[in-house]
Amino acid sequence: MIRNALTVGAWTMGSRVLGFLRDILIAAMLGAGPAADAFFVALRLPNLFRRLFGEGAFSAAFIPAYAGTLAHEGDVPARRLAEEIASIMVIGLFALMLLGMVFMPVLLDALAPGFRAEPAKFALAVRLSRITFPYLWLICLCALFAGVLNARGRFTTASAAPILFNICIIGALFVLHRAGQRVPEALAYGVALSGIVQFALLGRAMARAGVPLRLHRPRLTPGARIVLRRLGPGLIGAGVTQINLTVDTIIASLLPNGTVSVLYYADRVNQLPLGVIGAALATALLPSLSRQFRRGETEAARGTLNRAIEFGLLLTLPGAAALGAIGLPIMRTLFAHGAFSGADAARSAAALAAYAVGLPAFVLVKLFTPGFFARGDTKTPVKIGIGAVAINLGFNLALMHPLQQVGIALSTSIAAWFNVGMLAFLLAKRGDFIADARLTGRIARIAIACAVMAAGLLLLRGAGVMGWPAPLGLVLLVAGGTAIFALVGLAIGAFRVDELRILLRRPPPLDPAAQAG
Repeated sequence: MIRNALTVGAWTMGSRVLGFLRDILIAAMLGAGPAADAFFVALRLPNLFRRLFGEGAFSAAFIPAYAGTLAHEGDVPARRLAEEIASIMVIGLFALMLLGMVFMPVLLDALAPGFRAEPAKFALAVRLSRITFPYLWLICLCALFAGVLNARGRFTTASAAPILFNICIIGALFVLHRAGQRVPEALAYGVALSGIVQFALLGRAMARAGVPLRLHRPRLTPGARIVLRRLGPGLIGAGVTQINLTVDTIIASLLPNGTVSVLYYADRVNQLPLGVIGAALATALLPSLSRQFRRGETEAARGTLNRAIEFGLLLTLPGAAALGAIGLPIMRTLFAHGAFSGADAARSAAALAAYAVGLPAFVLVKLFTPGFFARGDTKTPVKIGIGAVAINLGFNLALMHPLQQVGIALSTSIAAWFNVGMLAFLLAKRGDFIADARLTGRIARIAIACAVMAAGLLLLRGAGVMGWPAPLGLVLLVAGGTAIFALVGLAIGAFRVDELRILLRRPPPLDPAAQAG
């Protein structure tokens, strides 16, 4: 499971690096003004669906059903189930796409109500959203292809596909802008193009894997009903973080110009460890837990979950501590160029510190929810998720004016910790999660190493390291923090080199029977 997570994480890291390049270009060309706000609102719906379907709800509903069918009934029934779901999605999502494009002004009234006060900004957001909206239809179908491939132990292509999202946007930005297209429209066309390219890549991977899907007349068969019944609740249960970020956008649209943008850039930096670690582990964890619970291997499933949590926190807690300690140097180095000012960087850095408070919780949510989904339970995470959304909204309304963008980010972090606490409590109550002695001991040691690292980073920052030429100062801070954490962690037993060496060792290839089982 960890090896598969490393495969997913490596490709996700490549995508995030390209994403940073994309965002650096956008920040330099658009800054944090009305045009940037309009584009980021237009990007919010595609991103919401991409993360819900690509990393959350659809996988949680489809993979257990598909993997179980593949293991117990064989390849033909599993393929039939995938074709049934694909046929329903093609028609249903196409209709949703058309309705969304027609009623886009109404959608944006809900997503960014503050934009109505500026007609030009609102009109631009509507136009950009209509360009990007077809991406939703394609990326949901891509999620189906990725689910089939992941359930069969094929993680590489599905993990690499998001890289094309960033390549297409960067390419469109250069080609279309040079051809006379305005920057916001060029970016929106790049989003739409990326959906087509990802769909083609994953469709080819399905054919090479020997599981091409044929479309039939949509039918609500028993298997399809099970997946769709789990999908609805799963949209909330698996996507609480994304729903809360959407709530953040709604509230931010009511604050001064640029608030949507500075929150976006802060979230992008926060999403690096969240996407690379949380999404990668969750992607690899769900098929493993589904198989173990199907076979009645409860003890093995507990061990799998414990090790996923340990590995996730080993990478996430240092990230959270570092983002809190050196958030301002990070934002200045990455984005304070061109139209993005030093003041914009400072506003983003303050929001980043608030997001970092919840970073471990964001990752743990992704690790605890598969424990419910693997048993086919999508209702419990939904109930908890509704509570988390309500808490986020309440704190947003209370903190939006006194703390501005910091209050919005902090509200999301508070809601995430509530979500984690409830998920862990109920899993433990069912007996599906029991923190073993190794996990509790390692968490304490990791926390100590993080505290020492954060203190070291503050000392380095105070010693004038950021006075060095950019980006050398930031590189020295990151290298110094990594070295401090590694040395202290090894000394106190937060991790062991031999364990990491085993995880990084290339696994033997799986035979078809093993992939199915």
